[in-house]
Parts: sequence; C-alpha cells; structure tokens
Amino acid sequence: MSSGAYLRYVALGDSQTEGLGDGDDVHGLRGWADRLAERVARHSPGLLYANLAVRGRKAGEVRAEQLAPALAMRPDLATVVAGVNDVLRPSCDLDEVAGHLEAMFAALTAQGATVATLMFPDVGRISPMARPLAPRVLALNERIREAAARHGVVVAETAAHPVATDPRLWSADRLHAGPLGHERIADAAAYALGLPDSDDRWTLPLPAEGAAAAGLRAVGAELRWAGAFLGPWLLRRLRGQSSGDGRRPKRPDLLPVLAGTP
Repeated sequence: MSSGAYLRYVALGDSQTEGLGDGDDVHGLRGWADRLAERVARHSPGLLYANLAVRGRKAGEVRAEQLAPALAMRPDLATVVAGVNDVLRPSCDLDEVAGHLEAMFAALTAQGATVATLMFPDVGRISPMARPLAPRVLALNERIREAAARHGVVVAETAAHPVATDPRLWSADRLHAGPLGHERIADAAAYALGLPDSDDRWTLPLPAEGAAAAGLRAVGAELRWAGAFLGPWLLRRLRGQSSGDGRRPKRPDLLPVLAGTP
C-alpha cells in the first residue's frame, strides 16, 4: 500500500515508540509513531491508530505483551521497533533479540500488514560514555535488516545519515529523541513507506552552530548526564526494576487520529 491508503495502524515497541522525549507524562507524549499516524491520516482520513508501546520493554516482552493484541486489531500497517533495552544489558543475546523481532515481522506480514521498522544510530556518537555499546547496536541493525528482508518489512534507514547523531535531535537523557528527532524519525518512516508528499529532507543536516555554542553545551555534559540519568538507570537495574513497571500502553485501542495531540 505505497499510496498510504491504510485503515488501521498499530505501533509496537518500547519508550521510543511510546514517545518519550516528545512531551511529558503530565501533558501527554506524542512521539514519532503518533506523528507518522498523522502523516498517514492526511491521505487516509478514516485511519484508526493504536499505540501499544510501553517504556522499558525488551524485545521479548514486546512480543509477549503486544503482538497478540496487535494481531487481534488486524492492522494493515504496523511498526515494530525494539531492542535498545536489550542492548543496554551486559547479558544481551543479539540472536535472541533478533529472533523476537523476526517473529513479530513474520506474524504481522503473514496476516497481510505492511510492516516497517527503524535502524538504531551509533550511540557512541551521541554519548561518549556509550561507545562500548556501538558495535552491539550496529550488529543488531544488521540482524534486523536481514530479518526484514526475509519478510518484506520496510526499513527506514534512520541511522545511515550523520544528522541522526546530532545532539540537537536528542533529549537530555541521550536515549530518547527530542521533539525534532521524533519529527525526523516520522519523516524517515513516511519516506520509507512511500507515503504521498514524503521526501528525503529528513536526511539533511541541521544548520551549523558556532564552535563556542557547541563547546559551552559540551562542558560538563558527561558528568551531568551520568548523575541525572545513568545513575538512576543503574540503580533500577540493581533493584530489578524497570521504568515501565506498572505502566499500560497510552493508546491501547484503535481510535481516530487527531493531528498534533498525544
């Protein structure tokens, strides 16, 4: 359905698909999947959209908790994005992660849905402290590409362009895109799906900023990030907790799309 004439769109995933970094829990989260739904709805005014993503979920949890409800909705468009929460853990088995993603690709495409997924950027270029994880992320990307090819899944190559790691596209925690980043991801997915009026402007770099501004932003950034985000994350891991404990999907049912609202 490259024309964008979709009836039901269901998004599966973790915090990125839930929309963290684009809005907040008080006023509501938007995120790239909501933004993509708005783009689809421009050409399919009757589009119904559900977002089953929950922060903190690993790929196996996304499969266990979200796949069956998604299949029950019989989407003709689905997005599946997961794996980062697995990669962050030392015991990550990339083949197992990719296996969960492929199982979701297979089930959804077998039911007739157009399925799309995203590539993950080089985290080492976003945060120097995350450089040890970069080879693992790139290896997961390759496994996802291979699985996607086997099932005809559309891949938005969001990691293939230097702008993907521009810090201005990322929120303060460096794990989630900010509003501009979510907008670019939505544009990338729309382009990969061949939606009308989509183009490749999402690949263009942001306007250059002066060296002084960039330097001021970088001073002390690593220490502030470690104290505000890395420390609490490690503490939750030690306690066996997840940021998604007790949370439910923000949009568990198929509903009409209202532009600009979470």
